Amino acid sequence: MNTRDTQLQSFGRLLDIMDDLRAKCPWDMKQTMQSLRHLTIEETYELGDAILDNDLQDVKKELGDVLLHIVFYSKIGSETKTFDIADVCNEICEKLIHRHPHIYGDVVVEDEEEVKRNWEKLKLKEGKKSVLEGVPKSLPALVKASRIQDKVKGVGFDWEEPEQVWEKVQEELQEFRDEIEAGDQEKMEAEFGDVLFSMINYARFLKINPEDALERTNKKFIKRFQYLESKAEELGKSLSDMSLAEMDVFWNEAKRM
Repeated sequence: MNTRDTQLQSFGRLLDIMDDLRAKCPWDMKQTMQSLRHLTIEETYELGDAILDNDLQDVKKELGDVLLHIVFYSKIGSETKTFDIADVCNEICEKLIHRHPHIYGDVVVEDEEEVKRNWEKLKLKEGKKSVLEGVPKSLPALVKASRIQDKVKGVGFDWEEPEQVWEKVQEELQEFRDEIEAGDQEKMEAEFGDVLFSMINYARFLKINPEDALERTNKKFIKRFQYLESKAEELGKSLSDMSLAEMDVFWNEAKRM
């Protein structure tokens, strides 16, 4: 692997290129933090896809794209003399040192869970009024539910055993079924949300990342459905012209593959 000097030279090279682009490229000169925001979100999801696919070459490429955005925002910040890349790096360094007193201080911890609990306590001491302040409002709902549950667990608000959570899942499923039978659409939606929240909680106890699990299922479904489409095309048929029984034949083939 590269030496620290080589790593720093590479980072310096990226900063120099960013300076050039901001000064000379019409597109880069025009960008603002607001115009970059949606692109940054897209790049982050692309990185997530590469990680799920375990494609390390793609992970490397997507990390570069995300790093470019961090450098881009920092460059824009420097133009208004608000902050630059050194301020960004130093800020995170100071936060990491402060929140790891078991590494940079005299605090002793026994395991990962104690580290998480200390992390949340330190954040409250820094002035946050709620442990949930660190959960971004714009997160997708499934990811947000996971983060909420992680946060409250950090201060001890949690179930003790997985069996208790599973009982809660069953309770929520029954309540959902009751509302389906009653036919109240608004209450059905509320209870369905409770079912999802409890399932996400149960997944956490089983050390399953629900976002990753669902995305893998999405990818699996897409792959199987596209196989079905290709077989229909080979037969010169449209899916809309095929019976469900005919489609099931190819669907089961895809599953075996």
